[in-house]
Amino acid sequence: QYLAVIETPVVFTPSATRVERARLESNKLAKRLRRNVGQAIQDYNMIVDGDRVVVESPIVLAFVALVLGWMFAVVVIILVTLEFLWPSRPLGNPVTIVREAFRRRDRARRYAQIVAIASRHGLGMYRGRSDAAREALPQALVAALAEAGVTFVRGHGRLAGEGVVEVAGTRYVARVGVVLNTGTAPAAPPVDGLADTPFWTNRDVLRATEAPSSLVVVGGGAIGAELAQAFARFGSRVSVLEMAPRILALEEPEASEVVAASFARDGVQVLAGATIGSVAHADGRFTVAVTDADGTDLDLDADRLLVAAGRRPNLHDIGLETVGLDPSARSLATDERMRAGEKLWAIGDITGKGAFTHMSMYQAGIAVRDLTGTDGPWASYHAVPRVTFTDPEVGAVGMTEQQARDAGLAVRVGTAPLAESTRGWIHGPGGDGVVKVVEDADAGHLVGATSVGPTGGEVLSMLATAVHARVPTAVLREQVLAYPTFHRAVSSALADLG
Repeated sequence: QYLAVIETPVVFTPSATRVERARLESNKLAKRLRRNVGQAIQDYNMIVDGDRVVVESPIVLAFVALVLGWMFAVVVIILVTLEFLWPSRPLGNPVTIVREAFRRRDRARRYAQIVAIASRHGLGMYRGRSDAAREALPQALVAALAEAGVTFVRGHGRLAGEGVVEVAGTRYVARVGVVLNTGTAPAAPPVDGLADTPFWTNRDVLRATEAPSSLVVVGGGAIGAELAQAFARFGSRVSVLEMAPRILALEEPEASEVVAASFARDGVQVLAGATIGSVAHADGRFTVAVTDADGTDLDLDADRLLVAAGRRPNLHDIGLETVGLDPSARSLATDERMRAGEKLWAIGDITGKGAFTHMSMYQAGIAVRDLTGTDGPWASYHAVPRVTFTDPEVGAVGMTEQQARDAGLAVRVGTAPLAESTRGWIHGPGGDGVVKVVEDADAGHLVGATSVGPTGGEVLSMLATAVHARVPTAVLREQVLAYPTFHRAVSSALADLG
């Protein structure tokens, strides 16, 4: 028998019906625009969840759609002409070009409609989860657990000795052991006045039904950066406050530079090296007193304040003291089999090996093998990948250059700007990025890498494999990479190693 104890579950369930309905209606709109603009202007209504939403500026959107259509038609003609006149054929198959051009045209039309709906209808239909999903686990999941022989219990679970869990006064004794995966919770910095204000955390912000006109984000790490850019593109005026000298301070400086430039184009104000003096909330607005990196005092005024300045492990009040562990610890030490004590395993954020969903899944597999008496492989953390989903994406694996130098390695680095690659040139605007590789010159293999670009998280896969398997750099240089692709920039970065 297995016991699953779930406390305050959060399940991300896409509201597929609403998204699909919006997509279908948007496609119908685009077709009407192509057939008869006049008719589209006269009959420009969108049905969303039974409410008739009238877009206030149909003529403007129709004009935008037509202009975009003609622009892409001109681009197609130019590209196809170049394709047949250019002997080296760097642009690829002309049929692909035409298909991609028209796909982007239709996407542009669709996005014009989505922006109109979002500004009128708020963010509710794009939150990606329903109220019901937030309140309870899907019954299908519970049924699947029960069918697999799991006793499912909801409530606050606490350890009550070795191999014992107590929930609401009932004790469950595990024959084999207990697995802890209690995760982390948002942490707030000790800023004067902050605790007395209705600030948002990353959990609160996903329940928003409309975009605020202005937003201050405390923290320029992965979560803060992702949400700041998202709200800026929903039309909010956004300011990001970061204590470190740059945003995404845990990543390579080159990655921070590319993302900061993208933020500037989106109108996001970034105050790196800032110190927050106090936070106040009155008459429905926040005032944040800030000292910037130059020592200038500023008062930032905003409708909403998002605090994304770190997370704390959920280790308090789960009975660690009953098994001889410190409940005030920042993480639980585990061995290569994820054992944290007698009849106790720990996985996920609370192990301190990376607050990523994929880390929890990786460690879960290891714990299951040990629990069921199956042989390894056991835990190894030299090639942990991570992706920050900004635009452009920031993918990274293993050590940064500075971490490798601090570890005393003989470091060589190579970089390749993505915009200088053929695919970056073809992509045009939005194709900025960089590939950076970090090599242990004595060992002759990569110990870290970063991929920033439109598909930075996807290009990362080959770099993660190289770091994980310790593939010799000489072998990587021999690899034939398809042309023209973003991942060909990896070859340029390897060549830059010297």
